[in-house]
Amino acid sequence: MTKMLGGIRVLDLTTVLAGPFTSYHLGLMGADVIKIEVPGAGDVARDFGENEQLRSAGLGPSFVAQNAGKRSITVNLKNDDGSQIFQRLLESADALVENMRPGVLARLGFPPERIAMINPSLVYCALSGFGQTGPLADRTAYDQIIQGFAGMASVTGFAEGDPVRVGFPVCDALGGYVAAMATSAALVKSVRTGQGSYLDVSMLESALTAMSWVVSEELMSGRPARRYGNDNAASSPSGTFMTGDGPINIATNTQLQFEALCEVIGRTDLVGDERFTSRSDRKLHRHELTRELEEALSVKAAREWELLLAAVSVPVGQLLSVNDALEQEQIRVRGLVHEIDVHLPARTSVRVLGSGVHVDGAPLRPTLPPPLLGQHTEEILSELGYLDVDVEGFRARGAV
Repeated sequence: MTKMLGGIRVLDLTTVLAGPFTSYHLGLMGADVIKIEVPGAGDVARDFGENEQLRSAGLGPSFVAQNAGKRSITVNLKNDDGSQIFQRLLESADALVENMRPGVLARLGFPPERIAMINPSLVYCALSGFGQTGPLADRTAYDQIIQGFAGMASVTGFAEGDPVRVGFPVCDALGGYVAAMATSAALVKSVRTGQGSYLDVSMLESALTAMSWVVSEELMSGRPARRYGNDNAASSPSGTFMTGDGPINIATNTQLQFEALCEVIGRTDLVGDERFTSRSDRKLHRHELTRELEEALSVKAAREWELLLAAVSVPVGQLLSVNDALEQEQIRVRGLVHEIDVHLPARTSVRVLGSGVHVDGAPLRPTLPPPLLGQHTEEILSELGYLDVDVEGFRARGAV
């Protein structure tokens, strides 16, 4: 398989999740990702996760998940030699991704203008919670903070309850995907024109754009968004329903799907019920319709209903645990989960996710194990033209 970003070098000056997520997916596309870390400390995510054995090696599960396939070099950007090394790294690279607070890299001596002078064709992607400008730009931001500022939590949960955060760092992932997409597009421009780009990616704005259906009602209909729990605000019946042994998701967005559902569950009378005649009627009488459906669904298990409804093209699916989701045949067949090597005394491998993209029929996967802190420092410095004696001096002076 051709590596779509083969020959592209990406400098990864990021920590925790959104930034590492960006560069991880660029790496899956074939880029050579060099992770630049603080000597003696590294990405704080190296100590995140529940597996003590991996954490003690600086390979916590949260770190491994977003950093497999990368190479690690330690560089002290506050050190004169470290600054020189970073400049040479910039000269060698095609893209730089960083998620420091706005202005931090500039205060270390590398504002966007200087970076553009060092390497005019470089794509510089700055990913932050709120963007590089505006009254909130200097705020520290984590995923949950962005969920609140985006109104995401306000539309999550049940109408009678409080706002609820989405159960995983969705804003980090959204920001990471947007940054990876923007970086890829800018790399195309750079290859074609020789001109780099400065990309200012905001997690807050990325989150809001992902909420386009909810936001569109506010912008165009003037209807305040609200919480619908497990129901789909746009249609009915569309949501989570109880069966004989547990919940199931059913989504009928068309009249044909609604009629097919009623046929399968033996309630064709609902089609002619004046409360449920049209899409608008069904939304207005959502709770009555749910009661009718759940009474009919109670006679069989969720798996049985899933097979029956899927056979007539009604969108349907069980509510799986994360473990069950990972173990389902669809995921195994598609090859999303990959086993990669780790060189630890009592453990030789870990499993990580690849990409949801297949290229030329093959899934994307990391090609290298997750790096130990500074594992590739000498190797990368040698590629930059430094000699062994130079590296010894850098270490003695605390630059790497």
